[in-house]
This record gives sequence, structure tokens and C-alpha cells, in this order.
Amino acid sequence: MAIIIKYGGNAMTDPQTRLGMAKAIANLKDQSPIVVHGGGPFIQEALDKAGLEHRFINGLRVTTAESLPVIEQVLTLLGKNLAQEIGNAIGLTGRDAAVVTATLKDDSLGYVGSVNSVNTHLLEALLKAQITPVIACVAANEEKSGVLNVNADEVAGAIAAAMGLGTVFLTNVAGVLDDPSKPESLQTELSRADIDARIADGRISGGMIPKVQSALDALDQGAPYAIIADGRFPDLLSAAISGKAGTRVTQ
Repeated sequence: MAIIIKYGGNAMTDPQTRLGMAKAIANLKDQSPIVVHGGGPFIQEALDKAGLEHRFINGLRVTTAESLPVIEQVLTLLGKNLAQEIGNAIGLTGRDAAVVTATLKDDSLGYVGSVNSVNTHLLEALLKAQITPVIACVAANEEKSGVLNVNADEVAGAIAAAMGLGTVFLTNVAGVLDDPSKPESLQTELSRADIDARIADGRISGGMIPKVQSALDALDQGAPYAIIADGRFPDLLSAAISGKAGTRVTQ
């Protein structure tokens, strides 16, 4: 059974950890992974070097005509590197056989898109050939030539929904804790109602809110389940998929 793995952010910045995660992905025995990646820290560094400003609205990076090619270049190269590290994998963007297409989301965000379609036939063919797709979070622009920057969580959720697959969000936390100061308070499974209650009483707060929202958004798009797991420890990937680590989010 295939599974979507969303990988990005600070969990990617340490080279040795990233190599370890690449090996863990390659060694998955019972799952055929599709990797969706962002690259926020790398994008920020490249935009700084180019002298381009970067800001966010509601967690989405405002993407200008000047910053879009920089973002695409960074993500494309990162995807090729990740594919090489995983081995028997291929780095793709939305330009490739329209693997992901999008339409403009909001004029205030610039060249930022919402996923419109997923080329499941291509992804299924790659999996059948035992090749791991590694997909950068840019999508082919259906409204005009070129690409749009798309939130990686949204891309992962859209692919999971289109293919009826679960998704794992690799982040920099062990999962959802009832008390962030107590690792033993990790919640192994939460429903939407459980999450709503914890947000209301403050047990889920701060940076954990967008993480659980990404999981819920994936469910809303049609994914059967989502898992929030720790991307800093490669050995935990298979454990998270089997329910022995991280937090599984269900309807």
C-alpha cells in the first residue's frame, strides 16, 4: 500500500539527519512512498541572497514575479538531491507531465496556487516501476504558462485525496502532546472532535495548531488518515506508519 510522506522545514536542514531519513524512506518494506517536500529554510536563504523580501499571510509565502523563479530553482534542486539520497527515485515538479496543477488562490498572495488536479496515472506508473516520486511543492499553472507556488501540506493532502492514501507529516515534534513539557503525554490518536476540544482549552496551541490543521485539511480533501510524526529521528518513520509513534489523526 502506498503512502504520502510530507517532508520539509527544519527537519531537512541537518545533512546527516536528512540522509538518515532518505534511507528510512528507501527501506520502507510494506509501503510504496510518495514524497512531497517543501524547503522553507532553503528558500529563505536564497531570497536573502538575492535581496528579495519575503513575508507571509496566514502562513502562506507571498510570491512575487521576482521570487517565483528563485523558489522554483531552490525546490527543483532540493528535490533532485532528495531523490538521489533516497535512491531509485525521481525528483518532479508540477511542470512534469502536469503531475500537479493549480489555479491562483488570492491576488494578495501573488503567484500562490490551490491544487486543482493530480496526475495519478503518472504516480501510479512510477510506483508500479518501484520508483519513488519526490514532488516539489510547485504546480503547473492552469491559467497561464509557468508555475505557482503551493503550500507543501496542501500538495500532500491533495495527492493523498486523489489516490485515497494516508499521509504522514514529518515535522520537528514527536506528535501532539497534552502537555508540551511532558513527552509521556503524547496522544497516539486524535479525532477532529478531540483536536477541537484541545484547541479550545489550550492543550493544543501555538505552532501545533497549523500542524493539526494540515492533518485535518488532508482529511477534508479525502485522505483516510493523517499522521503527525517526528522528522528529526529517521528510525521513527516506520514506527509512526505502524501506529507506534507520532499522532494519528482521524475524522
